[in-house]
Amino acid sequence: VARRLSLKKHPECHSMAGGQAIEHLAQTGNQELLTFRLPMQHYRNCDFSFSGLQNLVNNAIGQKEKEEGIQEGEILSCVKDVAAAVQHAVAVHIMQRTYRAMLFCIKNSILPSKNATLVVSGGVASNQYIQKGLQNLADANDFALLCPPPRLCTDNGVMIAWNGIEKLRAGLGVLHSTDGIRYEPR
Repeated sequence: VARRLSLKKHPECHSMAGGQAIEHLAQTGNQELLTFRLPMQHYRNCDFSFSGLQNLVNNAIGQKEKEEGIQEGEILSCVKDVAAAVQHAVAVHIMQRTYRAMLFCIKNSILPSKNATLVVSGGVASNQYIQKGLQNLADANDFALLCPPPRLCTDNGVMIAWNGIEKLRAGLGVLHSTDGIRYEPR
């Protein structure tokens, strides 16, 4: 979405990563000026998908460009509102699917009945709007929320490495020899 909105050209966002730029602009945008249908509403599972939302957003941006008489790549006057609406839709989708997963885990006794923890990592964990929504969700369901600091949420590779370090420290799931392991490409 940040790329489609050409946020690298926006004076407030030129040095920001896409998600960071969306979050920054959304702070002063009006999320109610645009509404996006949430993805996968007819599926009662815990899966996430943003491709349908991306198509809706791309179409809405194209429509706004036509209304404003600007070419693709120029900055929309309502860019902050688009950012706010997108961020809100993403947050609600994540919260709905996470809530379903929490209920599934509780119902099937996968998690302890007390002291359950919701761990959120990766780039999504550094978005304060999404994190606040997940904190409210966790609080309402007696879960603790654990998010690494934003400096560790910039790259999924970092998160995977961090997980590996923690497993190594705990002596869990560590393979000490690769003998007999067969590697195959997809």
